[in-house]
Amino acid sequence: MRAVIQRVKQASVKVGGEEISRIGEGLCCLVGVETGDGERDVDYIARKICGLRVFDDEQGVMNLDVGQIKGEILLISQFTLLGDTRRGKRPSYFTAEQPDRASELFEDTVKLVSALHDGKVATGRFQTDMEVHIVNNGPVTILMDSRKIF
Repeated sequence: MRAVIQRVKQASVKVGGEEISRIGEGLCCLVGVETGDGERDVDYIARKICGLRVFDDEQGVMNLDVGQIKGEILLISQFTLLGDTRRGKRPSYFTAEQPDRASELFEDTVKLVSALHDGKVATGRFQTDMEVHIVNNGPVTILMDSRKIF
């Protein structure tokens, strides 16, 4: 499972021109499910998202997690995170999980993040063309992989 985590001042998702989700200060997380992912991957990514210390403390050091600042979390499924661009110019998505299984694991991730985080947890809409608006704060962008590839 891969994730791109962005510290944001705000973020929102529109589908068909209609806003379906919005958060204020917190984390916008793009999550891709890879073939072979399971509950261990869900647990790893969810706990990392909730525990990631990327918010400034009183000394201006990134030492606080999203819960400590009473921030919000937006989770968006994004299979293109599994795109392989090593050959040719068009990404290959052969390692992305099939939609039914990916949806199940993404929903498990949402449930676990919601259980671990006291604040608001919002989502995009799975397998839908979404317009995502992100005001990155920093910018701070972190890449994660449950298989620890990077």
